Amino acid sequence: MFKSTVTKLFLGGLIAAVAGVVVIIAAVSVAFANGVFVMDGTRVVDIRETGLAFGLLGVAIIGALAVIGGAITGLVSWIGALLNTWQVESKAWFVGLLLLGIFNFGFFAMIAYVLAGPDGKQVAAARVAPAPVPA
Repeated sequence: MFKSTVTKLFLGGLIAAVAGVVVIIAAVSVAFANGVFVMDGTRVVDIRETGLAFGLLGVAIIGALAVIGGAITGLVSWIGALLNTWQVESKAWFVGLLLLGIFNFGFFAMIAYVLAGPDGKQVAAARVAPAPVPA
């Protein structure tokens, strides 16, 4: 997988996740503003079963699906970055991406990879020697 593909996947997943969070926050905010939640002080004790409530539930579910899709896309881009850095002769980027991903800092590892990481496909193509010319 080329670095450009990994970058597009990562940025697309990030945009999808952020958009999903914004949609969820908007749905909950509209629900609060229109009295969908029955409050007892600061606690939500019930939900008014109106058309607006069900519509906002659908919007919130769509937002949650966007967040889940963004997370899955981010995971795929991380795996692509691992496969890409495995092809580089120095394994420092591979080990760094792997350890940061395992210890739940994969987002920061991917930001570093997108900004400064090597493209293993180009390195692998440069190492291929041309075929000898028959004499």
